Amino acid sequence: MKLHILGCYAATPRTFTNPTAQVLEIKNHLFLIDCGEGTQVQLRKHKIKFSRIQHIFISHLHGDHFFGLPGLISTFRLLGRKTALHIYGPKGIKEAVTLLLKLGDSWTNYPLIFHELTTKLPELVFEDEKVTVNTIPLDHRVYTNGFLFREKPADRKLNIEVVKKYNIDTCYYQNIKSGKDIVLDNGVLVPNHKLTLDPPKPKSYAFCSDTAYMPDMVPQIKEVDVLYHESTFLESEQHMAPKTKHATAKEAASIAKAANVGVLILGHYSTRYASIELFKEEAMEVFERVELADDGKSFDFH
Repeated sequence: MKLHILGCYAATPRTFTNPTAQVLEIKNHLFLIDCGEGTQVQLRKHKIKFSRIQHIFISHLHGDHFFGLPGLISTFRLLGRKTALHIYGPKGIKEAVTLLLKLGDSWTNYPLIFHELTTKLPELVFEDEKVTVNTIPLDHRVYTNGFLFREKPADRKLNIEVVKKYNIDTCYYQNIKSGKDIVLDNGVLVPNHKLTLDPPKPKSYAFCSDTAYMPDMVPQIKEVDVLYHESTFLESEQHMAPKTKHATAKEAASIAKAANVGVLILGHYSTRYASIELFKEEAMEVFERVELADDGKSFDFH
C-alpha cells in the first residue's frame, strides 16, 4: 500500500502548496481521492499514469476538493481515453461536471459513470475481489464523506516444503491456499494449518477530510493501519474549529488514539502557519505515531 500526497493544504492554491488530492495504490488499483485545482499537473509532475486511474472519490463539493475534476476529465478525453471512469461523490457532482461539458461541447468519448452519494450512514460504494471502499460520514459545512479502503484477506501461503513432504499433487494447491484440509491417499487427514503459512495482514486506510472533531467515527476506523485526518488549526486557533467545521492537530490525534490506529497522517493545514512541524508537535502530545503530509510526499506501508 502506497500513498502519494499531491496536495494537502486548505483553501486556496499557492505557488508552493496545493489543495487536497492524493493517490492511494492498493492491490494494483490507483484510487484518486479528492481533486483540487492543479491535480493533473501534480499527477504529471510525480509521473503517475493517468490511464491507471479508473476510480475517483470526492469527499465534498467545496472547490479546494473538486475544482480540478472537470479539467482532469477533459484531459482524459484529449488523451484518447477509452476505458470507463467512475466518480463517487455527493449528489450534485454529476450536474456540476456535466454542465461544464455541455456548455463547452466537450462530452467525453469514454464512459463517465457517476455514483452520487446521499446517505449519512456508512455505505459500501466499491468492491471487487481484492478491495472494499466504504464511506465515513463526516461533520462539515456541507454533506461530506471520508473513505475507508480495506484489502480483502489474501489466500494462505503454501508451506511448500511440508506440502512436498506429503507428496501432494499440484492440482490440490489452490484448494490448500483457500484453506481446505487435505486427505492423503492412505486416508490420513492433514489439517490446513500444517500445510500453509498465514498471509500478510490485510491493510487499511481511512481518509477523513474535511471534518469537525467527530468521535462518532472511531468505531468505524478502529485499528486501521493508516488514518489521514485533517488538522486545519493549531490549539491557538481552536476557537475557529467548531464554527468552520474543521479540526485541530490535537483533536485529530485524539481520534487516532481512541481508534488505536497504526499511523496518523496530518493534513489540510491552514496556510496561516509558518511551519507544519508545529502540527506534529501538538499532535504528538496526545498520540506518538504521527506523520506529516506534504505536497509531493509519498508513504510506503509494507
